[in-house]
Amino acid sequence: MEILKDIPIELDTEKVLEKMNIRKKREGMDEAIQEVISIVLPIAKPKAMYKVSYIDKKMEDSVEIDGVKFTSRVLRDNLEKVQRVFPFVATCGTELDELSVPESDFMKCYYLDQIKELLLEEAMSHLEKYLGHKYGLGQVSEIEPGSLESWPITQQKELFSLLGNVEENVGVRLSDKFLMVPVKSVSGIYFPTEIKFESCQLCPREKCIGRKAPYDPERAKKYSEEVTGRSN
Repeated sequence: MEILKDIPIELDTEKVLEKMNIRKKREGMDEAIQEVISIVLPIAKPKAMYKVSYIDKKMEDSVEIDGVKFTSRVLRDNLEKVQRVFPFVATCGTELDELSVPESDFMKCYYLDQIKELLLEEAMSHLEKYLGHKYGLGQVSEIEPGSLESWPITQQKELFSLLGNVEENVGVRLSDKFLMVPVKSVSGIYFPTEIKFESCQLCPREKCIGRKAPYDPERAKKYSEEVTGRSN
């Protein structure tokens, strides 16, 4: 188990505007964003933790990792040629959840939300680069419980049990509905792969601000055929 706490932060007004995909700025927007940034930077501490794990068994539509069973055809399919994986949790940090921004100031609340998202992305990017450098990995992909119907969010419980005391280590806990707190947190499994995989490639939802890759109907069809053929 390793915890990454000293994650470098690059945060400025232009980066926030780019994140929001703003084409035309309103008067005073730069100043308001910079005000929120000035409050965030002194306390922001994005974090990540991961574990080096090994696959014990591969069943028809599930895998067993370090003695913990995960039921998911899409996970099983992607780990076909993999033996070593890296379960992880990354977060913007609990520190930002303690910030007090007046709920009546809708725009500043929105700016803070986008900044939290950016800091989570910084944590994810740092973790991915760290894993690649330390373990000599080439291309890696990651998959998250709840990102696709094939791997339900309820399996957050198994993932957290695999990682140990996540709340004590990075401050992230699960709600009774298996959602993470802080909300701007991500959990999942990194794995080496020859062909880059993103859950978005199998999701036809058109309007999604979190989309990382375009929907790939051919790949979705191919995957569907593969898992159907294996189950027959």
